[in-house]
Amino acid sequence: MKLSVGPAKTGSGLRGLLRDVVPFTLRSLPMKMPAVSNQRSGRGTRRTTALKIVLTAVVLVSGCASPVATDPKEIARRRAERATAYAALAPEQQALVDQGQIRVGMSEDAVFIAWGKSAQVLRSGDASGEVTTWLYEGTTTDNYLSWNFREVTRRDGTTYLDRFMDRDFNIRTYISAELTFRGGMLASWKMLPRPAENTILAPQPFLR
Repeated sequence: MKLSVGPAKTGSGLRGLLRDVVPFTLRSLPMKMPAVSNQRSGRGTRRTTALKIVLTAVVLVSGCASPVATDPKEIARRRAERATAYAALAPEQQALVDQGQIRVGMSEDAVFIAWGKSAQVLRSGDASGEVTTWLYEGTTTDNYLSWNFREVTRRDGTTYLDRFMDRDFNIRTYISAELTFRGGMLASWKMLPRPAENTILAPQPFLR
């Protein structure tokens, strides 16, 4: 039985593996906090923001899924970019490509039209010949929570320090799919799981 790889249907989520951004406002929070790690981990750029990023989970389609978004406009753009290669595809493959799906036996051009440019291209060889590997990336986030203080003025003009929770986030990339080509044709594909998000609580500041 032949299986095709296609994109997740993103309703409220961001492109396949990306996300909606929703406002996130933190005011004074209670003293008790859930148990979290106190160590930083992963790579990426730490940003201070009042936004929470919600990542869309990968949804399985026909027994597999796509790590990339397949915006119809982007597919149409790539189809026009490689019009000759698209015209040479069998009608069945054209239908799959138009939906952002791939299948073993497709050409590199067909996969490019369906999924777009990969994050990395690796070349290797063995006794059976040369192998080209395309790596696609997804993203995950780490949340950083830290207590902070701000000065608040009362109605009578006096001030006090109000404790509140700051939230930062760190976006990490990871390899979400690995496609292998032999002789210019897709020989195999492999989906990789998205790493779990981490929540890190910074040490509480001390007033001096």
